Amino acid sequence: MNKNSKIYIAGHTGLVGSAITEVLKSKGYNNLLVRTSSELDLTQQNPVDEFFAKEKPEYVFIAAAKVGGIVANNTLRADFILTNLLIQNNLISSSWKYGVKKLLFLGSTCIYPGDAPQPLKEDYLLTSQLEHTNEPYAIAKIAGLKLCESFNIQYHTDFISVMPTNLYGFSDNYDLEKSHVLPALLRKFHLGKCLENNDWDSVRKDLARYPVEGISAGSSEEQIISVLDKFGIQTATSHGAGKREVSVSIWGSGNPLREFMHSGDMAEACVFIMENVGVKEITEIHKKGKRDPQYYPPHFLNIGTGEEISIKDLAKKIKSLTGFSGKIAFDSSKPDGTMRKVSDTTVLHGLGYAHKVTLDQGLSATYARYLKYI
Repeated sequence: MNKNSKIYIAGHTGLVGSAITEVLKSKGYNNLLVRTSSELDLTQQNPVDEFFAKEKPEYVFIAAAKVGGIVANNTLRADFILTNLLIQNNLISSSWKYGVKKLLFLGSTCIYPGDAPQPLKEDYLLTSQLEHTNEPYAIAKIAGLKLCESFNIQYHTDFISVMPTNLYGFSDNYDLEKSHVLPALLRKFHLGKCLENNDWDSVRKDLARYPVEGISAGSSEEQIISVLDKFGIQTATSHGAGKREVSVSIWGSGNPLREFMHSGDMAEACVFIMENVGVKEITEIHKKGKRDPQYYPPHFLNIGTGEEISIKDLAKKIKSLTGFSGKIAFDSSKPDGTMRKVSDTTVLHGLGYAHKVTLDQGLSATYARYLKYI
């Protein structure tokens, strides 16, 4: 890519897409193409084809996807597989039809089997059964990376797939039902702190920014308490103007181990790959040290930190960061999902990239940004 290359970022308003857009701008790229979902419906092939025919992007980042946490993945199963298949199929096929030089498709480390050895190596793909709660989303992402691989083999394209670990950052989704675990915890503990301090101005500011089930800044205290209780922010009766008793309930046992990467690091890695790495380099590094003549190297790589933390310890970190002083309750009747999921980053590091933002640094920056915009 050069600074004048025409670059299309699909999903530029999302967590990763917005970070990629920021990184590209900071590096002096000045010919960026972006469209909101109201301007271009990526689930419809004809509008996507028309966009590519008219704009002729040279490079494409596919960060557009329907995403969510364990609750959303497990309950909106048809929506997750269908929407993601439509988006990625349309974008990848149009990129091929209209001669895109290089494409980067973002998947997820949930593509790996639920019982795969740890850390997760790229070679573990399709070796056993997927974890049930996010199976439809994972199948869609597997289809996307295999579609890129198949175009590379048949048509000699340079379509790279990357599998990021759990991401968090400045443009995250803070919906209490559909968000991922880290932003959900951050918001729950923030609201819990506000409620225990009877800081209704802050509660209402939060709800003005992110309404919950029709409850917003203008709702009564009783309505707000009732709805937040449903989402695990449970409030006891207040005694006067002092502190209220508040507890935060979290799905599962708290024992699963997860890896988290700041979206800024993820974006830096994506741009680094588009600037410096092709499919040939990825397959060559996968083949290094392999003696089996039948070994077929993956056309994708993991992006992550290689570091993990339990959900319980993550909750304690975020509780301390937000200043919440109430109790944490883990609801073991709810599913944990995969018990351990940490990515092997050998290939990424071998190509010359390593993350920079620690979890503590990233959490502090994310919470500061959250407070700034509510």
